[in-house]
Amino acid sequence: MSVRSHDQPPANADRRRFVQGLAVAGFVGGLGTTRAVAGPGAPSVDLTIAPSLVNITGRPRIATAVNGGLPGPTLRFREGDEAVIRVTNRLAEPTSIHWHGLRLPADQDGVPGLSFAGIMPGESFTYRFPVRQAGTYWYHGHSGMQEQTGLLGALILEPEAHNPVADREHVIILSDWTDADPMGILSNLKQQGDYYNYGRITLGDRLRQAKAQGAKATLADAAQWGRMRMSPTDILDVTGATYTYLVNGAAPAANWTGLFTPGERVRLRLINGAAMTLFDLRIEGLMLSVVAADGSDVAPVEVEELRIAPGETYDLIVQPKEDRAYTLFAQAQDRSGYARATLAPRHGMSAPIPPLDPRPRRTMTDMGMAGMADMAGMDMAAMKAMPGMKTDELTAREAEKLKKMPDVDNVAMAPASRLAEAGGGLDGDDRRALTYADLKTLAPGPNLVPTRDIRLHLTGNMERWTWGFDGVRFSRAEPIRVALGETVRFVLINDTMMEHPVHLHGFLFQVENGQDGALPWKHTLTLKPGEQASFLVHADTPGHWAFHCHLMLHMGLGMFRTVVVA
Repeated sequence: MSVRSHDQPPANADRRRFVQGLAVAGFVGGLGTTRAVAGPGAPSVDLTIAPSLVNITGRPRIATAVNGGLPGPTLRFREGDEAVIRVTNRLAEPTSIHWHGLRLPADQDGVPGLSFAGIMPGESFTYRFPVRQAGTYWYHGHSGMQEQTGLLGALILEPEAHNPVADREHVIILSDWTDADPMGILSNLKQQGDYYNYGRITLGDRLRQAKAQGAKATLADAAQWGRMRMSPTDILDVTGATYTYLVNGAAPAANWTGLFTPGERVRLRLINGAAMTLFDLRIEGLMLSVVAADGSDVAPVEVEELRIAPGETYDLIVQPKEDRAYTLFAQAQDRSGYARATLAPRHGMSAPIPPLDPRPRRTMTDMGMAGMADMAGMDMAAMKAMPGMKTDELTAREAEKLKKMPDVDNVAMAPASRLAEAGGGLDGDDRRALTYADLKTLAPGPNLVPTRDIRLHLTGNMERWTWGFDGVRFSRAEPIRVALGETVRFVLINDTMMEHPVHLHGFLFQVENGQDGALPWKHTLTLKPGEQASFLVHADTPGHWAFHCHLMLHMGLGMFRTVVVA
């Protein structure tokens, strides 16, 4: 029998208030804009990282704030500028800021112990780097649990030439807040990997499944999941059982509002700054035109909803034509809660909040066993045509090696390309959802040509609650070495039942999504369970670079490598 501790709300707690938060945000500042006009003689931007009292759910807590705000101020530079950012640490522990998605020198990237020493208590560090790109990016802490406790903000790089694609814009930062000590959350997960999964399958669920699918199929399904000692409802490691989901630091009841004039084209710079949550976002009554992914322009894609993982950014164009409010609704992937904001012509307006969608369930495809029950149904020719897929024999040899490793509890025996899928919970509903296969760059130029493949399995053990690449935790892993000037293909195989947004510091890469001649550029690629995907990167900047899952606790528990370019 498991014992719940640390952050479990009292039995008589008002769950609605606990999940949705207070109607009045309890922090100072946040999302103010610091517009930097950098260059010779220009003053630096000053940021101060310090503890700050917040009250998101009715209980005062200490956050890690930037200039007193959660999130921190939005920083704006122009392409071609020199960014000069002076960061002062008023915490009792070391800190850092990583400039997520930026092409910069390694010693300005902000990863303590890898590219610089960190910022000690009471000290300051000045980041200085050329702005070589334009788009929507962000910054966050890379020390301890500080990202989870509030150290994050938007970083907008404006193009050198004005690009009037919209009449107005709003920055939308999604995040997950917990009143609990993040180390307590980690302790709970180490004791029980599905500690926060309040949506386990019940007897009633099985009876309904038997009515729909038959008793034999239901018993076989239950037995198969039982043998794997896994649950098909284990979607997110940390859920609305402890998280309150925020938009620009505001809980759902606080209703952050962005204004528009009817008929305007509005750019929404969407950033997922959450520590552990994938969100499915839509705006009731509006189509979303996706015009950029991870800061890089793409051919517009019209959708009704999209999934955004931690570390990713999307630029959306919407055009509300009616004189009324619209609800921006971002539900957690496991449907345990939601973030909510409003677009409206005037402050004080609101629109109905839609109900949460049904909780998704994992399938045998998510376990890397697509078609295993019916081998004749497996499309082996399509699998062999996937980039980086040598032969199914190679996959089998890798699997046999991984099965012997204590930090691996599942191996995808039939990994599949899933870039044309929106993901569990989105595929099959009646709304048009974005997929990676939809993305097509607007940047001219051919695809990169790799000289070799670097194959990595994303692995984990839910009982030990450990994560790694190729069954090896970061503490025991050798660095990945790439020659300066070399172009390589990273082939990633997700052997786990969780999504993993994999982020490479210091570079943009081309995702091999089938858009030959127009592969999209990204810095974070989310691997679905049981999926194989690949990307191409040209290693043109020397240094030690972080490569990791952007789910903060997965990174901290081992899914991290160093890429050495020299």
